[in-house]
Amino acid sequence: MPRQLHYAVAIVGAGSAGLSVAARLLRASKGLHGSVALVDPQTKHYYQPLWTLVGGGIVRKEMTERNQKSLIPKGADWLQEAVVRFHPDENRFVTGAGTEVRYDVLVVAAGIQIDWDRIKGLKESIGHGGVCSNYDYNYVDSTWKSIREFRGGTAIFTQPNTPIKCGGAPQKIMYLADDAFRRSGVREKTDIVFASGNATIFAVPKYAEALNQVVERRSITAKYKRNLVELIASRREAVFEHTDTKERETIQYGMIHVVPPMSSPAFIRDSPLADAGGWTEVDKHTMQHVRFANVFALGDCSNLPTSKTGAAIRKQAPVAACNVLNVLAGQPLDASYDGYTSCPLVTGYNRLILAEFDYDLSPRETFPFDQSKERYSMYVLKKSLLPKLYWHGMLKGRM
Repeated sequence: MPRQLHYAVAIVGAGSAGLSVAARLLRASKGLHGSVALVDPQTKHYYQPLWTLVGGGIVRKEMTERNQKSLIPKGADWLQEAVVRFHPDENRFVTGAGTEVRYDVLVVAAGIQIDWDRIKGLKESIGHGGVCSNYDYNYVDSTWKSIREFRGGTAIFTQPNTPIKCGGAPQKIMYLADDAFRRSGVREKTDIVFASGNATIFAVPKYAEALNQVVERRSITAKYKRNLVELIASRREAVFEHTDTKERETIQYGMIHVVPPMSSPAFIRDSPLADAGGWTEVDKHTMQHVRFANVFALGDCSNLPTSKTGAAIRKQAPVAACNVLNVLAGQPLDASYDGYTSCPLVTGYNRLILAEFDYDLSPRETFPFDQSKERYSMYVLKKSLLPKLYWHGMLKGRM
């Protein structure tokens, strides 16, 4: 007989979003202790924003890892299983182990799916032969190895035109690599190419202007509307397709940092919760599902029209938690999210542009100075302060 469970709040995903909401709910209501479930099969939790600095040889990757068990808030049950089917009309879902979980309120916080196999030849070549990526704990060391061993030629840094987590990360590692090449004396015999599937370097005009100046100053070649579609590792060739014309261009590389395409997790994409693009369909202010009033979603798996970053989740979590409590109490929703997100754009060793903006792509800057300027202080914020705030503040429901 399959196991059957019931919770007041079932949270699918124990990443940044799921843990933050669970902690906030349990801090706000002692009555929920024992009635909140976090459903996630992963045994490890990673602070992924630091992977750029791991790839740049600044931070050891082990510093970004914690045991998932140590982060589950007191009062929550951890169901270490993977969801395979949602039945929102019946207020239940089923896991791969056959467990049926019924809920009063469902929170979907399942993150994003990385589609390594959508680029032909990538899975076979990633991690060696100059092919690297910061988007996986197992591969991030290969980035610094590729940069350190590079002796000149063409260094390519890619960005797909799909939604990705941390939209600035593809170019951050490029600026660190440029600095590293200058330090090792190979920059003069190196061409750096930024091949992006997007039409511009950044969505917010204020920060795009600053980043274009960085690219020009560093003599980087920017190629827009180019998606990487194939790697031919035996010849060190990267094949790109123009997003409009579909014309293909082959570039030979000495090293290539690949950001793979990403999508909504398949178990969400194939469920009644999904919009046409496969993302969990919610109101962009309340995070309540547009068809199921007792379902909420936040973070990377949602269709909230903002950048998929931890900083966005930090502002979404309090709103989602408040509105979940309102639904449980039979009260109207009174918390609203304005689309705030942040992208700390590393522009070199000891330099950073701190982009903060909302749904309207209007800057929402925290500090009393122009954050589009490269600053050492903002680099220190990213490297040293934000990780502490993440582990001890955000995941604990304190901020």
